[in-house]
Amino acid sequence: MAPVTSIQDLRAIAKRKVPRAIFHYADRGSYDEATLRANKADLAAIGLRQRVMIDVSERSTATTLIGEKVALPLAIAPTGLTGLFHGDGEIHGCRAAQAAGIPFTLSTMSICSIEDVAGAVDKPFWFQLYVMRDRKFSESLIERAKAAKCSALVLTLDLQIQGQRHMDIKNGLSVPPRLTLANALDIATKPHWIASVLMGKRHSFGNLAVRKESDSLSTLSQWIAGQFDPSLSWKDVEWVRSLWPGKLILKGVLDVEDAKIAAATGVDAIVVSNHGGRQLDGAISSIKALPRIVDAIGGGTSEVWFDGGVQSGQDILKARALGARGCMMGKAFLWSLAAGGQAGVAKAIEIMRRELDVSMALTGTKDIEQVDRSVLEL
Repeated sequence: MAPVTSIQDLRAIAKRKVPRAIFHYADRGSYDEATLRANKADLAAIGLRQRVMIDVSERSTATTLIGEKVALPLAIAPTGLTGLFHGDGEIHGCRAAQAAGIPFTLSTMSICSIEDVAGAVDKPFWFQLYVMRDRKFSESLIERAKAAKCSALVLTLDLQIQGQRHMDIKNGLSVPPRLTLANALDIATKPHWIASVLMGKRHSFGNLAVRKESDSLSTLSQWIAGQFDPSLSWKDVEWVRSLWPGKLILKGVLDVEDAKIAAATGVDAIVVSNHGGRQLDGAISSIKALPRIVDAIGGGTSEVWFDGGVQSGQDILKARALGARGCMMGKAFLWSLAAGGQAGVAKAIEIMRRELDVSMALTGTKDIEQVDRSVLEL
């Protein structure tokens, strides 16, 4: 990992190491990918205000997220299919995050199960929930997260209906990956990936393995496709709250009115996110939505976080300056995991921490708690 100096270096390695279908699952967005591009472009367009002759010899990136102490304002976002980017990927990712002092979020659609991860790490992690048509099954996931002593529940709001991702369809993405004439040669050129994934605990959705349908790939896939529920409403947030006694985070808010409703539920944090440009194409970038939502609900009991294109420490600094308490990284996490497993994720976190630290110093900032809009050239 020594030659790696940026998240883009890790992305380039990941592109070489994993099959095309798996890489595109992380890398691409929905429809024409306008929102995916906007996430990156709008972050890049924000300037930082260089300051000089300020004593910044002692600096700190440490803060808290929902009351938990963290080394920097960053958490690993929930990502599906993580264990297909590297065998036991969820375990490797959780270990790297916890060693670096930041939270890890396990997805409902993970390859390793809640129990797999809980049995392999020493500290609590967060669990992300999709409320599915089968409410009993969703309730059972909450109970399993309680039993695993997860310290927070992240409820994703913006996947009632899945946006079409052209590349996933063209690549014939399936779980587990199936060999076809179209992808056989590509997979055959990835021997390290094959060995890693084959040695992993599981090769399909671990949290869904308790269902009888899991005996059949086609039946399981059909069940998943039919489980995203377009009838979801704010009443379901209250239902989840009635079952979950711990910290609750709502992820996938992009509109000010929705943010006000979310804050009124009394949740611990609201994540401004457009699902990484993978849902409603044409929606505004997360970074454009962030200050509007902060202005509308900031200062209340719910923390506001940012998700959508975080690929550097400067992105974290910009989001924090615009009012985000913390950030989540998804694509960058999967790239780094594919590039080097646990070591790759550790490298990505360290890159972001170092970039954040240096950028704070060059804007004349000693402490992450002092960061506000004054560090920006707006």
